[in-house]
Amino acid sequence: MAPVRTLLSGLLAAALLLPLQPAAADDRPPPTRVDYRGLRVTLPAGWRIVDLDRYPDACVRLDLPTLYLGHAGTQAECTGRAVARRADTLHLEPLDGAPERADIPTVAVDSWSALREAPPRSDSNELRYALRRPAVMATLSYGATPDAVRRVLAQARAVAPPPAPAPAVAVPTAGGPKPRSPQEPFKGEGFDACTAPTQKAMDTWRARSPFGAVGVYIGGRARACAQPRLTARWVERQAAAGWHLMPIWVGPQPWHHAGTGLSADPSEADGQGLEAAEGAVAAARSLGLPRGTVLYNDVENYSDRATWDAPVVAYLTAWTQRLHELGFRSAAYVSVSSGVKALSAHYHQAPQVMPDVLWAARWNLSASVADTEMGLKKGTAKWAGRRRAHQFRGDHNATYGGITLNIDRNWVDVDPTVLARKDKKPQA
Repeated sequence: MAPVRTLLSGLLAAALLLPLQPAAADDRPPPTRVDYRGLRVTLPAGWRIVDLDRYPDACVRLDLPTLYLGHAGTQAECTGRAVARRADTLHLEPLDGAPERADIPTVAVDSWSALREAPPRSDSNELRYALRRPAVMATLSYGATPDAVRRVLAQARAVAPPPAPAPAVAVPTAGGPKPRSPQEPFKGEGFDACTAPTQKAMDTWRARSPFGAVGVYIGGRARACAQPRLTARWVERQAAAGWHLMPIWVGPQPWHHAGTGLSADPSEADGQGLEAAEGAVAAARSLGLPRGTVLYNDVENYSDRATWDAPVVAYLTAWTQRLHELGFRSAAYVSVSSGVKALSAHYHQAPQVMPDVLWAARWNLSASVADTEMGLKKGTAKWAGRRRAHQFRGDHNATYGGITLNIDRNWVDVDPTVLARKDKKPQA
């Protein structure tokens, strides 16, 4: 999270690419054919191929055209949080052992040749097919539409007898288990990472790090990394361990892009805010997060305030209003130099639909939610009373108990019980 960051690809991409066929005479590389568990997939030119069994620390990135093979590992090499350009990617893994992901829709079909003509809508631009006959889980990520990557899967060919069918299809149970107290009142340090850490990492950091809150990206069209470990069970275990959870939605952003961009028209941005709230609530419910949970909307930094202030405010107020209607609480992650200024300037116009919690990004290494640290007028009552978080350091590696994660660091002071009774009258 934080101002737009381009994910690093250099050394990692070079290390993980499997050998490609020689370039054709016209210098355009021919399509690459890959065999996996009885399937032969023909990839468009330019796709990377990442063997996750050989490289378990590799990040399942969503911004580079890639075929991923095998179960995701630690994803220790993930960095970044939001991306402007989403790519077509295909992740193939054995159906047996594939996680029961709650954040994206999963459709069970007999084979790759029986894909539904109209795939389920996904606000995170991802969907999964549990292929029974080859016993393979296929996860698709895409930019504007899934058409191209669905063709890659639909045009696969059988080259060998498939493995024995998996004992069960990994499709999450509707609603999932309800975690215990996922958002107890919390004051202290928190972190967020591009992908949900392993259980070993979470347990080790709970015991050895200063952190008691964790931000986890539950969906959105601009999300940078896949979430193969994000299940209702993962959420339940972290809540039971005492973590304060900060579920983050990475919806349309204040930049011009057909797939991930926010509309510069406030009326259209308003509609996007409603859609984002509905998508976030669907993901939250699938993860077992109860009514009243605070859901955080990640809106990245922007410099052209004349263009983006009005649509950002329209988007976040619509997001807030719809979340309230659906029984959830609203929060906004915004930069001190842009989104905080926009929301603060318009606060008096509609205080009842301003985000309940303000999460301000200002990388000044000051662990505080004081007015000046948050970019607010000193002495203001806006977002006062345990309704603030401050991201004071971004994108760095931290090691505790021998486990290293790439994180952003935050100071959090949030009490959901305050939100339940907070006064909605205009504030100074």
